[in-house]
Amino acid sequence: MSDLARFSINQMTVRQLGLPELVTACADLGVPGVGLWREPVREYGVEAAAKLVREAGLTVTTLCRGGFLTAADPDGRRRALDDNRAAVDEAAVLGTGTLVLVCGGLPAGSKDLAGARERIADALGELAPYAGERGVRLAIEPLHPMFASDRCVVSTLGQALDLAERFPAEQVGVTVDTYHIWWDDLAPAQVARAGAAGRIHSFQLADWVTPLPEGVLNGRGQLGDGCVDLRGWRERADAAGWAGHPVEVELFNETLWARDGREVLAETAARFREHAL
Repeated sequence: MSDLARFSINQMTVRQLGLPELVTACADLGVPGVGLWREPVREYGVEAAAKLVREAGLTVTTLCRGGFLTAADPDGRRRALDDNRAAVDEAAVLGTGTLVLVCGGLPAGSKDLAGARERIADALGELAPYAGERGVRLAIEPLHPMFASDRCVVSTLGQALDLAERFPAEQVGVTVDTYHIWWDDLAPAQVARAGAAGRIHSFQLADWVTPLPEGVLNGRGQLGDGCVDLRGWRERADAAGWAGHPVEVELFNETLWARDGREVLAETAARFREHAL
């Protein structure tokens, strides 16, 4: 088995590459998997993107992203549900079984975290069966607490699992992303909890570097540049049942985006070998 057999490159890591260039670079380097994002896929055309990736022999490991389910007003809720149904349909066309959810922050003027999380559960009650009928799993991704106000009120794996466990495991699970959970001393037990229930639907690697770059959203470190025990987390996920499944590298990083995309892809694959295997 190739040492890259489980490696998947998230499209955002090399967003400077158009979809055809990304597919070609993956094929040339022996990268077997890609995690795609809805915006560039829609720009290229969902059906065309599915055909392009399929003919290159690549596996689409995830589609990012659905979510943003915390709107308190009826119109906002309706728009969110419609958009997430569309995302499920796109995932099905692309042949991926996993739609990653970034669940949304607090509505403007609200301080009600519990209420926002309950609205996520309410939305999942409608979306989970819809996704299940189309062979797509919803993967709730907890984000670091610094994003709770504007992007995701789900900040820990425990919170994500508390939501997911209201629904069948084949419909709703979690994304385990080292960038967001590495700091949490309860996270190892929650990884085991997720694995025991068959609810790890996606596993992603990124490093945490300090000082954080200006514009922290795009501050994910290249593998090995920070303080996260990447191999340890991969081994932990594998022990929980993720062994043999894809490991996606998702980096939002302005410095990487300013470089040649093929060079970044090759470097990321090499760092994966060095720091994750």
